[in-house]
Amino acid sequence: MRLVLALIQPTKLKAVQEALAKIGVERMTVCDGLGYGQQRGGRGEGSAAAKPTLLRKVALEIGVNEDFLDKTVETIAQVARTGGGGAIGDGKIFVLPIHEVVRLSDTVRGPEGIS
Repeated sequence: MRLVLALIQPTKLKAVQEALAKIGVERMTVCDGLGYGQQRGGRGEGSAAAKPTLLRKVALEIGVNEDFLDKTVETIAQVARTGGGGAIGDGKIFVLPIHEVVRLSDTVRGPEGIS
């Protein structure tokens, strides 16, 4: 079991959600966030020396079993990129282990609790 945490551009949320639904990933948590990365929120030359600017991002939290991991990550990576080949600021995908899952409605544990 894994947690896929994807930080993407807000403008890509609908496209990513639709693409994930097509591969059978229909459960996720979406959170608004602010942050900055390598460019410290700046655009263009000299931005590294400027005061960091917080930019809007969307965080997707998706619990998946191993059989959905690769296609989930590949789908997000493909659909969330901007422009033809991606750009700085498109976001990141983190894959974290899940040690235990308990579905609250019926207390089912483990991989079955993800769905």
